[in-house]
Amino acid sequence: MIDIEKCQITRYPAGVLGRRAESVEEINDDIRRLVDKMYDIMLKNKGVGLAAPQVGLSLRLFIISLDGSRDNVKAYVNPTINPTGELEGIDEGCLSVPGIYTKIRRYKKCEVTATDLDGNEFTDQAEGLYARALQHEYDHLEGITVVNRMGQAARIVHRRQLKKLEGTKK
Repeated sequence: MIDIEKCQITRYPAGVLGRRAESVEEINDDIRRLVDKMYDIMLKNKGVGLAAPQVGLSLRLFIISLDGSRDNVKAYVNPTINPTGELEGIDEGCLSVPGIYTKIRRYKKCEVTATDLDGNEFTDQAEGLYARALQHEYDHLEGITVVNRMGQAARIVHRRQLKKLEGTKK
């Protein structure tokens, strides 16, 4: 049983963000309600994607809506990602790491295979922002945040904000 009312943005360095999420065993009404709640949280925070670990749940599930609309939100249950093509560094932010935008190198294209909320498996080819969003959200399922991906120079630039998030004083 998932306590959906308790779901809210989980901030770095919360433990759930740093470990590999568990597979979703069954797509049921709890999971569908969770996706609705995640959408509300994502929209309120002006995101384009949100993973279950970002709302405190260690589940292999994320949602993406590139235009921020409910009509275009798509759920990805137990996804796998196969990145391809060239790497590209673009500034990226994360709802769980507020106040930090930093260049993250990601593949320009990827293929995702996942299960939808009706239990059907699907595969999408993605490029551009869609590919970047898929890789970002998938990272959350693997226990990786933008903090893990940022280079040494970015860590120095953002050290005050990171220390603030970590609860230590500079």
